[in-house]
Amino acid sequence: MSSSPASALTASAPPPSESASRSPWRSLRHRSMRWWSVANFVSNAGTWMQLTVQNLLVLQITGSAAATGLSMSVQAAPALLISVFGGAAVDRWPRKLTAAVSQALLGAVAFVTALLVALDRLDITSLMVLAAVTGVIATVDGPACSLLGNDLVPVEDVPSAIGVGALVHQAGRLTGAALAGVTVGFLGTAAAYAANGLSFLFVASVIPFLRPARGAVRSAGAAVRTARGRRTADSGMSVREGLRFFVRRPRLLALAGVTGVSAVFGRNYQLTLAVLVTGPLAGGAGSFGTVSTVLAVGGIIGAVLGARLRRPSVRVVGALAAAGGLLQVVAGLSPSVAVLLVMVLPMAVVESVSDTAGTAVLQTDPPAHLRGRVLGVWGSVGTVWSLGGPPALGLLMELAGARGALMAGGLIIAGTIGAGYVLHGRRPARAVQTVADATATPTPALGTAA
Repeated sequence: MSSSPASALTASAPPPSESASRSPWRSLRHRSMRWWSVANFVSNAGTWMQLTVQNLLVLQITGSAAATGLSMSVQAAPALLISVFGGAAVDRWPRKLTAAVSQALLGAVAFVTALLVALDRLDITSLMVLAAVTGVIATVDGPACSLLGNDLVPVEDVPSAIGVGALVHQAGRLTGAALAGVTVGFLGTAAAYAANGLSFLFVASVIPFLRPARGAVRSAGAAVRTARGRRTADSGMSVREGLRFFVRRPRLLALAGVTGVSAVFGRNYQLTLAVLVTGPLAGGAGSFGTVSTVLAVGGIIGAVLGARLRRPSVRVVGALAAAGGLLQVVAGLSPSVAVLLVMVLPMAVVESVSDTAGTAVLQTDPPAHLRGRVLGVWGSVGTVWSLGGPPALGLLMELAGARGALMAGGLIIAGTIGAGYVLHGRRPARAVQTVADATATPTPALGTAA
């Protein structure tokens, strides 16, 4: 590349004719977004390489499947407890600096783990401590990196940026899982952790050269400086402000309800479909592998379709979630694996489009200086669903079987969302304005009417 890094990463304004594009790839016309997507792919591949190796490493050290599950819970636990504080940090600090530092710290943890593995000094206690530290850093890194990508593109291209991010995540997951086996086989377990450390450093080195495109939402750093000029708040008040905004925002509460009921009674297809395929449908591991592949393909197709959205709303998310619930009911009635495969593809597509639309609403509805805190609240709520959903679904499967769980879960999803639409339609419209709205500088936003 003949140009300097700074000039290569400087975003160029799109021609006027491109502003109305519905292409799922429209965000990639901005140079900084292209570089950010490459960096995210490298980082995702390294992360999934480490996650794959980490599970094997825990099994090797302890010989216990329960310990493997515990290590995953230890890493997820900080999101439940301190995500709101991580989101507040993202709003208070310059976003690019926050993302670069958090990526560098994650890289340092990976290198420390690699060194301990290479010296044969890693035991289960130190591994759990490192997993917990990773989880704490991730409470800042997650919202910082998510919002940084949105800062690089015009507001109408945010759904495309989110859809591209979903594709990068899936591609990185597949690549990382594949590279894990090759890396461990030829270079050893420590090399996988070291590779992940290098991937984080690569991202941290790219971030300083990123430049927002013309028409992008004002960066968090500018919003924070403006907000600080208007008011002074301690960190506790800052966190409470994010919580207050979230609970006073009907569309965000509706989004949380739709996502929550879908997360608990659907989506855990690796559990429900595994039992259905190997049980009532008399399939084997190969059949379930085929189902999993179709789910992944559907997720990729859905991410592409979701990236075409220009004005996602909570209504769109709810309608897609209800449709997914009804498809889940039909999937529960499948008489054979072949019929199940036909139903699984649209289920995965609808789920992926719904996720992209919901993420776009979540990341664009709050004013810029509150988005980190809103994502922090969302991280805590989402962790509750991810930890509570599988046990609840497992209990439902114990009571009703795999078919019954799929059908009952799908009906609960569709029925709950339908009831919500009815109640919302009967409620008189009223203007809702929070303190955050009154003090925020107006910025263009996607249509996100609940």
